[in-house]
Amino acid sequence: VQLQASGGGLVQPGGSLRLACAAPARTFSIYAVGWFRQAPGKEHEFVGGISRSGSSVADSVKERFTISKDNARNTVYLNMNRLQREDTALYYCAVRNSRWHTSVASDYDFRGQGTQVTVSS
Repeated sequence: VQLQASGGGLVQPGGSLRLACAAPARTFSIYAVGWFRQAPGKEHEFVGGISRSGSSVADSVKERFTISKDNARNTVYLNMNRLQREDTALYYCAVRNSRWHTSVASDYDFRGQGTQVTVSS
């Protein structure tokens, strides 16, 4: 499954970005999606996920990030508000053939190349 993440960039603290994860038609009706991020020197961190069982975001971003899906566009979005310097990382989406998403990166079967988010003034 080929995934294409986009929407990253340079944003000031307090700003917003919307990341998109595009996939071939019907992918997201079958696969669960996870968003992860990795900052230099750090482990992969679960940000949020969406699947047939529902959606969730990590506690660390719960008040600022949401996940949504546009079935017509075969795209899953990570909506990020009130960005902080600590949110700087490479963000990527991944899918697993399951009705449930998980917070473990190694549970996923395919991942996209990622999009860089830099929060800086």
